[in-house]
Amino acid sequence: MRFWNFWLNSFVLASQYNPPRFVELLMLMLAIAMLTIATISPGDRPYLVLGLSLVVGASISILVREAIAPSPQTRVTQLTALLLLFISFYGFADLLQTL
Repeated sequence: MRFWNFWLNSFVLASQYNPPRFVELLMLMLAIAMLTIATISPGDRPYLVLGLSLVVGASISILVREAIAPSPQTRVTQLTALLLLFISFYGFADLLQTL
């Protein structure tokens, strides 16, 4: 029980300290889960679309947050967000091409 209490307190503290970054982390974790499900069962396109949409939303949120309030590692964060954005747009283009 102490283990779960520690994790719950960590999540509460993280969400209070920096809420936008916490929401972006949640979106990316859900995207990983959705893309994993889409990889395991290739016939489920809704999971792929939802996962790619979450990646696009999180990437744009990261880019906007870094433009408003830059962090110490601004360049690396922006490059990672742009890379995720391009990969997800490529996934959408590939998905549209197969329809």
